[in-house]
Amino acid sequence: MILYGATISPYVRKVLAYAAEKGIALTHQQVGLSGQPAEFLDASPFRKMPALRDPGADGGRDFCVADSSAIIAYLEAKTPEPALIPTAPIARARTIWFDELADTLFVGCSGKIFFNRFLAPRVLRREGDEAAAVLAETQELPPILDYLDAAVPPSGFLVEDRLTLADIAIASPFVNLAHAGCTIDAARWPKLAAYVAAIHARPSFAPLIAAERALFRMAA
Repeated sequence: MILYGATISPYVRKVLAYAAEKGIALTHQQVGLSGQPAEFLDASPFRKMPALRDPGADGGRDFCVADSSAIIAYLEAKTPEPALIPTAPIARARTIWFDELADTLFVGCSGKIFFNRFLAPRVLRREGDEAAAVLAETQELPPILDYLDAAVPPSGFLVEDRLTLADIAIASPFVNLAHAGCTIDAARWPKLAAYVAAIHARPSFAPLIAAERALFRMAA
């Protein structure tokens, strides 16, 4: 199976980390904002990242789907074990809630910081909107971090006291925040800071983060 997209995207990183935890082999093809290959556009007509191609899966034809949540739903159904989306109704609902929280509210907020302090100046070579980044960091982000800090249980996992998609989804945008120089204040959010550090240290995340940092150093 081929996954298209840039690992700098929290959505692409989420799928790659999820697949690593499942033991699913994906061939990752980097796709940037320009010069996108025809096979990616075939898999994602609206240029949404990530996109997945599963050769021959649809009656001998390639099966293609875009959007991280849709891709993960497909992979979870195709490879049920180890289950990263619980089957118990409450646990499943909580897992999907955290996935949606990460995909919408959290990425939307952290994206303003990441885009204006990292992507715009370092990749697009233009000045970011620092006022928008400050507003996101000081006004929009803290309530989300307050909620997440309170949500982390003693087990260190958000649902069923074990790793699930909830943890993978929530942890991914924190990589982008770190790239932009925005770290978790461990004095204010101690449980969350320890939680994110532990998830990022897992073999599913650590190599991705290291590769991104190395790429950024080369591009500097």
